[in-house]
Amino acid sequence: MSLQEKIRDLPHKPGVYLFKDRFNRVIYVGKAVDLHKRVSQYFHPSRRLRADRKLNALVEAAVDLEYYVVHSEAEAVLLEGRLIKEFRPRYNVSFRDDKRFLLVKVDLSEPFPRFQVTRLKKQDNARYFGPFASSSALRTTLNLMKKKFGLRSCSALIPSEKDYKHCLDHIIKNCSAPCIAKISQAEYLERVKMACAFLEGKSKEMIDEIRLKMEEAAQAQDFEKAAELRNLLEALEETTRPARRFVKQLPKVSSPLEDLEELQAVLALPQVPHLIECFDISNISSTHKVASMVTFREGKADRSSYRRYRIKTVAGQDDFACMQEVIRRRYKRVLDEGGRLPDLIVVDGGKGQLSSALKALHSLQLNDLCVIGLAKENEEIYREALPDPLVLDKRSKALRLLQRIRDEAHRVANSYHQLLLKKRMRESILDDCPGISENRKKLLIRAFGSIEKIKKSSVEEIAAVKGIGKKLAEQILSFLSSRG
Repeated sequence: MSLQEKIRDLPHKPGVYLFKDRFNRVIYVGKAVDLHKRVSQYFHPSRRLRADRKLNALVEAAVDLEYYVVHSEAEAVLLEGRLIKEFRPRYNVSFRDDKRFLLVKVDLSEPFPRFQVTRLKKQDNARYFGPFASSSALRTTLNLMKKKFGLRSCSALIPSEKDYKHCLDHIIKNCSAPCIAKISQAEYLERVKMACAFLEGKSKEMIDEIRLKMEEAAQAQDFEKAAELRNLLEALEETTRPARRFVKQLPKVSSPLEDLEELQAVLALPQVPHLIECFDISNISSTHKVASMVTFREGKADRSSYRRYRIKTVAGQDDFACMQEVIRRRYKRVLDEGGRLPDLIVVDGGKGQLSSALKALHSLQLNDLCVIGLAKENEEIYREALPDPLVLDKRSKALRLLQRIRDEAHRVANSYHQLLLKKRMRESILDDCPGISENRKKLLIRAFGSIEKIKKSSVEEIAAVKGIGKKLAEQILSFLSSRG
């Protein structure tokens, strides 16, 4: 079935959609209240004319579509975040970092348990509720819950009379004040357990009570109060609604260890590659040739170990020579400092880049390191001493791991290249003039406005600028005339 046929068959229901490219890679994940309307918009001619380059590139690259139907927009938000973290699509920005959805945590082993909002679920003895898609609805619900059950909001592990003196919750009857023994520890724990049941969705009695008060306020024409109760009711229903199962089975979230074990198997590595380093060259022009090295430990990015390089010894555009230089510099330093060598080295490119990397390693007597090249066009894997590339199934966990590593190296290299170009644009030709410091450059630009006006000025006019003098003014004019 073609992409257009799949779009025509999309249901008018909330859900999540995944665009895939010709290599069957997920390139974008989106959510929709109406799948049919939302996805059709991408391919509408009038929208294509107004779209930015990123959107047009996405539409051009999309050749296949997959979707999941859910029951509500909140479920779509949760599923979208989960799938983005799984596939890390190149056209998504949100959720690609380590941000997580909100959870509610309570540790019943504490003397006076507290309900806390968190984004990280740890392997401890605490109970966790969620995830919750709406932070505002969650916080509204928690505030009502604390007031309803008299739960404390102070941060002390064991509240005391000192905390009571600085607390207003008991005065406004929002807290049962266990800190001054207004309620026993056992009684307070019972209230906490009731609140847990409330968060689990056993809140029908409270919801019915609020709905009744809302109707009474409306009948009394107190519409402001009725609106407040309506908003509170909606927040409660959204937060305490039990999570529903999705219509389709969700893709299994990959395990980094499983990915690494599969990678070891397909590459016939002597051991699981716990430490992988990947290199990419950004050589768009002869100016600011740069390289990146990203590190993945146990299948996850270790950003603290990333490195960026400016190519020093290569003239012109020569990716092979650039790769050879950066590999040599990286592992010479590792040897000099007694650092750990990687279990696998990945270079972005085919036979040429792989050969350059091997030459650099052999020059350092590092002949036993495992090195592969990943060619982007057809995702072919090149290995030392093997004439034919290895082509993995597009759904392979090992290939997806390599793609994530390679794409991360590409992102870091391109970001560094763009940073240097922007920096260069802010620089002036005066930066290369002998005797001109950053402060003197600013004074000259402030006095004359531009390099062209400085060129047309006399020695005396330039020498009149603070800190310049006649001799330096002559040098400046000579330097600028030599640069044309």
